[in-house]
Amino acid sequence: MPYIKKPKRAVFDKYLKLIGIHTIEPGDLNYCITVLLHEYITEHGLSYKTLNDCIGVLEAAKMEFYRRIVAPYEDIKIAENGDLELSESGDIVRDIMKG
Repeated sequence: MPYIKKPKRAVFDKYLKLIGIHTIEPGDLNYCITVLLHEYITEHGLSYKTLNDCIGVLEAAKMEFYRRIVAPYEDIKIAENGDLELSESGDIVRDIMKG
């Protein structure tokens, strides 16, 4: 997670909240991310490093989103609806490793 200092966050947050209000569909979100990447590349120059920075940020943001939002949501749904019944012991990984 990009834990930037609070004063720097404030610069971004007012704009991001406004953008968030208007991102109605997945295509809107995709457009905003694509434009941000384009602006970053324009500002830093088209190079392997810049492109690698962009891909790294996208991958890290995806993983952080999964860790902080998706996984806890899935845990709530498992508690509400029950887990998958793929193994007798309830420990799928251990059962797979046993063979």
